[in-house]
Amino acid sequence: MFDLRHGRQTSGAACSGLAIRIKETAIKHTALQIIRDEHSSLAAMLKSMRMMVERGPVDNSEQFFDVLRAMLFYIDEFPERLHHPKESDLLFPRVARAVPAVFATIERLENEHINGEKTVRELQHLLLAWELLGEPRKEAFVTRCKQYVTFYLEHMRLEETVILPEAERVLSDADWRELDMAFAKNCDPLTGKYPADPAYDRLFTRIVMRAPAPIGLGTS
Repeated sequence: MFDLRHGRQTSGAACSGLAIRIKETAIKHTALQIIRDEHSSLAAMLKSMRMMVERGPVDNSEQFFDVLRAMLFYIDEFPERLHHPKESDLLFPRVARAVPAVFATIERLENEHINGEKTVRELQHLLLAWELLGEPRKEAFVTRCKQYVTFYLEHMRLEETVILPEAERVLSDADWRELDMAFAKNCDPLTGKYPADPAYDRLFTRIVMRAPAPIGLGTS
């Protein structure tokens, strides 16, 4: 089961050495912790969406399509409009200038950012087509959605294993001050670390209360 608010599996496993190192780094650079928290929230949402699709509508298609619409809206509303632009405008250029060896990876990630909003809108359209036109349109959405989840998880893995370690290694204190200030304004509602925004709180509640167990708290 995935904990959507905290973006992690509720397994209760002990922290690894890597997790401890990440926590120590976060104390020094707020932006790094914010990026990782937002990635965790998004990963939980993506995996929950995949679980919804694999489960299918069963006998409650209204609940099924409502939850998937809300999940796609969150992805479009927060990561695409707030998280990605700050990575593209503030983080990536600094790392690319300081570490030319990772330029190809940054170029790939940037191209994925550019196409991200278009891809989400395509998924929203495919979902609506399935809802309104029925079974003949199901396969197109299911296939594209699973591809999207796989793609996005790999995108975040690259950022966390290639870009963030280099940023930590080469960026100056002045760079981090600017990045910390910029990312602190994001306040992703699903990380559970910021005062609740009524609008986003309603969105989160809608997803959790409507999604069937074990994805959420709705009837299965």
